[in-house]
Amino acid sequence: MNSPLPHDTIVPFGDENKSKKEQVAEMFDQIAFRYDFLNRFLSGGIDVRWRKKAIRELQSIQPKTVLDVATGTADVALMTYKYLQPDHITGIDISNGMLDIGRQKIARLGLEKIITLQQADSEALPFSDNQFDAITVAFGVRNFQNLHKGLAEMLRVLKPGGKLVVLEFSKPKTVGFKSLYKFYMNLVTPGIGKLIAKNKSAYQYLNDSVQAFPEGDDFLKILSATGFEATYRKPLTMGISTIYAGTKAML
Repeated sequence: MNSPLPHDTIVPFGDENKSKKEQVAEMFDQIAFRYDFLNRFLSGGIDVRWRKKAIRELQSIQPKTVLDVATGTADVALMTYKYLQPDHITGIDISNGMLDIGRQKIARLGLEKIITLQQADSEALPFSDNQFDAITVAFGVRNFQNLHKGLAEMLRVLKPGGKLVVLEFSKPKTVGFKSLYKFYMNLVTPGIGKLIAKNKSAYQYLNDSVQAFPEGDDFLKILSATGFEATYRKPLTMGISTIYAGTKAML
C-alpha cells in the first residue's frame, strides 16, 4: 500500500474525532445550497468552460457508460450527456446535500432514466470490475482521504481501453499572476465564502487543499504508478486548473 500523501491529511475543520471523508461530506452538506452560485461567482463563470473542455477529452472514445466521481450537484454529469450523449451516466458523491440538488436539476430536465446519482465512497466504489467506458472527476480528487486508493478504485471499474479524465485546481507559475492568484485564494475566496455561504472554513480548505495537492507532472507520476497508461495533462487559464487523463490498458 502506498504511503499517505501530505494532501491526504488536509481537512476542512481539524476535528480529530472525524476522518477526512466525514469532514468533507459535512462541509459539502453545509455549502450545497450556495455551491453552484459560488462556483460561477468566484471563477467568473470560467469553470463552465473548464468542465466543457474536460468532457471533450472523451469525444474520441464516444463512451456509452460513464461514471462521474464526486459528482456534487451533477454539473459534469449533465454536461457529459449534453455533449457526448452516452447511454447512461452514474454519479456518485459522499454528500447527500449535494446529491439532492443534483437530483432536482436532473428531474427538471427529465433525465432520471439516463443520469442516476447515488451516495458512495470514491475509495470503495460499489461497482464491478471493468464496468465503465469512461470516468470523470471534476475538482474531486483533492478531497480523497487516500488519493492512491481512490485512483486504484477508478482504474478497477474502468473497462480495458477506458479513459479517466480529471479536472483539478493547480497553481499558476507566471510570476505576476502567481502573486495575484495567491492573494485571491488566501484572502478573497475565504472572505466571500464566509459572506455568501456562511462558511469560511470550507473556502479556506479549498485554498489549503490546492496548495498541498501533488499537481502537474507529480500527479501524472501517481497516475502512472497506479496503472494508468498514455497519461497527459493540459493546463487551463494560465495554470489555475489542469486537465489530467489516463487510459486503462487493454487486456
